[in-house]
Amino acid sequence: MTPFAPDSVVLNRKLPLWYQVSQSLRASILGRTPRDQLRLPTEQQLAGHYGVSVLTMRQALKELEDEGLISRHRRRGTFIEPGAQRGAPVRLLGSVDAIVAQQSGMTTELLDRGRTPVPAELAEYFPDVAEVATYHRLRCDERSGEPTNHARNHIRPELGDRIDAEDLIRWPMTKVLRDVAGAAISRITDTVEARLADPETARLLQVPLLSPILHYTGVTYDGDGRVLDVALIHYRGDRFSFTVTLDAT
Repeated sequence: MTPFAPDSVVLNRKLPLWYQVSQSLRASILGRTPRDQLRLPTEQQLAGHYGVSVLTMRQALKELEDEGLISRHRRRGTFIEPGAQRGAPVRLLGSVDAIVAQQSGMTTELLDRGRTPVPAELAEYFPDVAEVATYHRLRCDERSGEPTNHARNHIRPELGDRIDAEDLIRWPMTKVLRDVAGAAISRITDTVEARLADPETARLLQVPLLSPILHYTGVTYDGDGRVLDVALIHYRGDRFSFTVTLDAT
């Protein structure tokens, strides 16, 4: 069985370290393969992996334990819960790894991929390219198989050339862009609004036509302000909530 190895993360010193570590580890747990072991490395090993203190690591692990993703046993170690899946809403504090964690923990089916002229409604985001790489995916709950959301991503064509279909089945798009395509993500702007399910969304998400859904638009930028990806995601209104925490200190 493959040892469990969490992903690496570049920590932002402007954000709480324990939070960034917990979200990175959370994404790794939810994105693990069936071959990975359930036992996590020791606190000391994880602290060394992330370059933080053991105290910070303990705080990060407590966050995951409170969510029910891991269990900790004296003298035995820390273990991933076999049924670990996305539970409480992710608290977004400005970390890219929080976005990755939010998108993880579901089975994904790639419905379609290709190239298309830039849609008129997205022209403002891609003024310098004539076409974009597109990906349409359906995500389902791992336990019940029930569809939870479907997503269309519009990617700069040069990045689309580096993306493999298998990566998108296993990993969220944000992680694929950063860790597979090598995109230097600077920021992500999220917009969430209430809408009514159109015929396609009603069919894919198995909800009544015109039932409430959450429509998410995520725009990913690089350091030069260029748009790398525009994600349009429709979530079942009865399965998702979004929580944003603003630190005023």
